[in-house]
Amino acid sequence: MKIAFIGGGNMGRAMISAIIGKELALPDEMIVADVREESRRALILELGVRATASNVEAVRNADVIILAVKPQNLTEVAADLSGRLEPRQLVVSIIAGKTAKILVEGLKHQSVVRVMPNTPAMVNKGMSVWTATDAVTDSQKDTARRILSAMGEELFTLDEGDMDKATALSGSGPAYFFLFMEALIEAGVKMGFTPETARQLTLQTAVGSAEFARQSGKDLAELRKMVTSPGGTTAEALKVFETGGFKELVNTSVEAALRRARELGS
Repeated sequence: MKIAFIGGGNMGRAMISAIIGKELALPDEMIVADVREESRRALILELGVRATASNVEAVRNADVIILAVKPQNLTEVAADLSGRLEPRQLVVSIIAGKTAKILVEGLKHQSVVRVMPNTPAMVNKGMSVWTATDAVTDSQKDTARRILSAMGEELFTLDEGDMDKATALSGSGPAYFFLFMEALIEAGVKMGFTPETARQLTLQTAVGSAEFARQSGKDLAELRKMVTSPGGTTAEALKVFETGGFKELVNTSVEAALRRARELGS
């Protein structure tokens, strides 16, 4: 499978590493187009892929073309590639906010998969939600699924409207968890722990809690009750969260992210 990347930023590199790790393609079967010479050099040295400054050169003979540029760079990329892609080629876009309609019209190409990944993909623990145009074949969908599975879990949806919801929940979600962990670490330091100790306690608690929830298969409310003894320390802390409207605040925050995602895609 020959894969071309347009853009060699963090998420593009994460995908390349995952693809190599899962042996979906060899390094010399991948080429990355990036405008920055230092980025091209680093990609060649660190990952063993080929690199070029030309978008057109990158997509020539590729089976899959992965668009991994910033949203503001799509117009320039589309101008380069419009009308140059072969019907057999699959375009996979991880560009935030750019709908399948925008991609199809800009590239003059019908076979497009749109993906909302998240940053844990950089450690192969990502959550990717994706959709595809009607022109994408079952075989191409299988290819997309294998690439996204290399980065973590994937979820296909027929409704492109789900992409904005995924942006607000799983796409932006890591930042919500990071904020909560920041707050826990700061609380730990205020209690007298060193920053290093507070960080270790917080991160391992987060990792362990997520893995416990995944493996147990139990409802999260049930797991919460398992930790909460009546009149105990956890109950006292949760009472403060409830008084402060914690769940309502989370819901309002995610709704704000959803509104912004829809604005960016309009």
